[in-house]
Amino acid sequence: MSLKFAILAALLEGEFSGYDLAKSFDASVANFWQTTPQQLYRELERLSADGMIAARVVEQERRPNKRMFSLTPAGRHALHEFTATPVQPTTIRDDLLVKVQGSDAGDVEAVITAVEERMEWSRAKLARFERLRERMLDGRTESGYLRDNDRVGPYLTLLRGISFEQENLRWGEHAARILRQRAKSGVSRPA
Repeated sequence: MSLKFAILAALLEGEFSGYDLAKSFDASVANFWQTTPQQLYRELERLSADGMIAARVVEQERRPNKRMFSLTPAGRHALHEFTATPVQPTTIRDDLLVKVQGSDAGDVEAVITAVEERMEWSRAKLARFERLRERMLDGRTESGYLRDNDRVGPYLTLLRGISFEQENLRWGEHAARILRQRAKSGVSRPA
C-alpha cells in the first residue's frame, strides 16, 4: 500500500491542512501506517498535481497562510478502485524478531531488554489507542457508535491497532519469561 491511499482515506473525514493531517495520522492512522511529515507533504503535492485532492489557501493574519486539502471525485474514485483490488498478505519485518532469533548466540540480556522496551512502547500505544476509542465512543456503547456514525473504518482500524498492541504485550511477556528462564539455567550462553 502506498501513502497515497492512506491520505485519500484520511481525507474522507473532511478538509485538513497538512499540519492537521499529520496530527490526524499520529492520532488515528499511526496504528497501521507510519509516515514522516516530510513524506506526507511530498505526497500531498503529488496528489494535488494528479488531481486526486484539491488545495485551497486560507489567509491568516498573524500566522503564515495555510493550505487546506480535500478529496476530489478523482481521488474518491482512486480510493474506490484501491479498495476493490486484492490484498497482499502482510509480512513482518522486525529487527526485534531477528534479535530474538539470534539470542541463543548473542547477548540474551540485551535481547530481553529490547523485548521489555518494545512492551513499554506497546503499553504507551495501547493507552493512547484506548483514550482515542473512549473519545470516539463518547459515552456510547459500540453498537450505539456504529448505529450513529456514517463511517466505521476509523473505528475498525483502531480496534485492529488495539488488538495488535495487546498481542505484542502477550508475546513480549511470554518471550521475556522464556529468555530469562533459559539465561538463568545457563542454556542460552554464547559459544
